[in-house]
Amino acid sequence: MRRAPAPAKLNLALVVGPRGANGKHELCTVYQRIDLCDRVSLEPAPRLEVHGFADDTLVGAALELLASRAGVQPRWSVRLTKRIPVAAGLGGGSSDAATALRLANETLSEPLDLSRLQGLASELGADVPFFLASGPQLGEGDGSRLTPLDLPQDYWVVVALPRGVTKESTAAVYERFDARNGADGWEARRDELLERLAEVRRPRDLAALLPSDLASSPVAERLRAVGAFRADVTGAGPAVYGLFHHRAAAEAARRELAPDGGTWVTLPAWYV
Repeated sequence: MRRAPAPAKLNLALVVGPRGANGKHELCTVYQRIDLCDRVSLEPAPRLEVHGFADDTLVGAALELLASRAGVQPRWSVRLTKRIPVAAGLGGGSSDAATALRLANETLSEPLDLSRLQGLASELGADVPFFLASGPQLGEGDGSRLTPLDLPQDYWVVVALPRGVTKESTAAVYERFDARNGADGWEARRDELLERLAEVRRPRDLAALLPSDLASSPVAERLRAVGAFRADVTGAGPAVYGLFHHRAAAEAARRELAPDGGTWVTLPAWYV
């Protein structure tokens, strides 16, 4: 039996460009893991089975794809223990898939190298390759072209999921973005984000990163009002994060928002 945590992610910034010929939008995003994790366990089995989360499609697809590329049968049993909120913009499904890929790959007599594994992961979703790389990353292209970032990790994170707010489909979010000509000025915003990233030295410098192009939330303003030095929607939402210098302030913010939905206090995470 092999076991590993599958951490959630934040988009500390998300700048979106026009839709390309391949149907995907150009992105420039900052990925950061947090220590809010699902758990994935995997062991050999007569056939592929995924337990613990009835709505899973991505883990099963990931292992079938790995088996096909490795020339083996997909004979693994996987159990998912979910803690990351589902369909919230936190990447739980992608993280589960990447973690299962890594664990299953370790069981092969000839494991795929990291480059091939990340190439396979990119076929499953734009943010899946990120969960195979350590540390914060800059995501470009459709989000799957990664460059390591040296960002501060010494702060606390509050994640808030407003009660009664459901995630729109990704397609609907991008359709609305296109309808309001959201890609106008994309190159200038991307360049500004890269310039501000280069100036980040301390946690408080993350406050200067651009807000998400895809979504906003009044919860972000509430988090700033109770002391967050940066707050924004992650991904296409609806989850919102706030960054705090001290645990006591983060815990106080969590208590303030708790009556209105799910809240978590956590930390940046470096590990794969």
